[in-house]
Amino acid sequence: MPSLTTYKLLKQEHDARRGEFKTVHGTVQTPAFQNVATAGAIKGGLSAQDLKDMGGLRKFTRWNGPILTDSGGFQVFSLAKLRKITEEGVTFASHLDGHRIFMGPEQSMQIQANLGSTIAMAFDECVENPAQHDYSKASCERTTRWLKRCKAEMARLKHEGISVNPDQLLFGINQGCTFADLRVEHMKQIADLDLDGYAIGGLAVGEPTEVMYEMISQVEPYMPKDKIRYLMGVGTPGNIIEAVSRGVDLFDCVMPSRNARHGHLNTWGGIINIKNAKYERDERPIDPACGCPACRNYSRAYIRHLFKAEEILGMRLAVMHNLWFYNHLMERIRDELDAGTFTAFHDKYVKLLNFERRFCQMQFLTTTSEGYISLFFTLALMLVLLYFMIYRPQKKQEKKDAAMRNSLEIGDQVTTIGGVIGRVVAIKDDTFVLETGADRVKIRFTKTAIGSVEKLNMDKAESKTDKK
Repeated sequence: MPSLTTYKLLKQEHDARRGEFKTVHGTVQTPAFQNVATAGAIKGGLSAQDLKDMGGLRKFTRWNGPILTDSGGFQVFSLAKLRKITEEGVTFASHLDGHRIFMGPEQSMQIQANLGSTIAMAFDECVENPAQHDYSKASCERTTRWLKRCKAEMARLKHEGISVNPDQLLFGINQGCTFADLRVEHMKQIADLDLDGYAIGGLAVGEPTEVMYEMISQVEPYMPKDKIRYLMGVGTPGNIIEAVSRGVDLFDCVMPSRNARHGHLNTWGGIINIKNAKYERDERPIDPACGCPACRNYSRAYIRHLFKAEEILGMRLAVMHNLWFYNHLMERIRDELDAGTFTAFHDKYVKLLNFERRFCQMQFLTTTSEGYISLFFTLALMLVLLYFMIYRPQKKQEKKDAAMRNSLEIGDQVTTIGGVIGRVVAIKDDTFVLETGADRVKIRFTKTAIGSVEKLNMDKAESKTDKK
């Protein structure tokens, strides 16, 4: 059956993509961020069947734009201590009262059909990192079989007129933990199913950020160019900017709203904690560069007061601000891609927007000569500590890493920062090719992905033999 959606790549800057995603419920300009509304913003109020009777999520919430619903696969991860996985699906013990709940590919599709979302995600297993290679491989194979069952069940529900939205789309999810060979092979398999879109799942669940980035770069060349790419559950503003640079189109995360409820607010100068005492008399908006209703109408001092008084309005204004910031960040990214200046934007903001402004706006209450002397010695001490505790060790490590990369030879055994182990079979400029696994899969990496090197080339091996 032909795809019910259209993704159009409008422009590309290196791997970063500027596109347009057309659905039956509206067109999405990409890259884009999806605001998370768990349970339609209602905590445990209604079932999927109730919502079907009321016309689905769109009619119930009065939201006329596109809606994406998840399959329940993440709960396979988050409720790991309360579930049992079989080929048929997953049995959960309710975290509320312990009663048994079964969810398989067919049940997941039926629930999402009742919800009437624009996009339904396939049922999968999200495996916690780090994981064993053998288990991850078996999980990928099962996830592929589940995906085929999801596709068949969605077709049945549409054919029988059961789906609230007869034009509902299906996205497949790439898994494979932090093993590049599994990620690549799984992506090849699910790409052959010609789905409406493809997601990268199972990341940002315990692995280092650099490993997450490496996995995206390994998978991206095998994702269909004419389909939208979705990185699930990510992330910080810096994560989003970096992932866009690696070819991702769509994001979602609870982070902006969750962090806002705790007073952590995003600004173009970094993150601020509005609960800090230094904002008690600060009459400026949260971010002078922001045009959200909270910034247009209220001061930092007032919003801090609301948090301290435990008034719900404080959380509401904070959430409003962070979601506004995230969505305008995506608008800015699209504008930079349109102008061909995204690379410069990336380099300026990818780290800055994740920085927590703990040492900003230092206020010294004295202007006497003793005060200036005290300030000078305080700053000098801070610089000395930063040099010996951060800068000097970092430079030593960078020198050591550079020497290790420069000494790389064909035949060496390499372990990447993502845990991939193999033998070097080719080297070109700043990249190398690893041969890994029993099937001798060849994967290309940049040298910055090297975690450790063990010298096992043939000449040295023969030399050791001769000495014996």
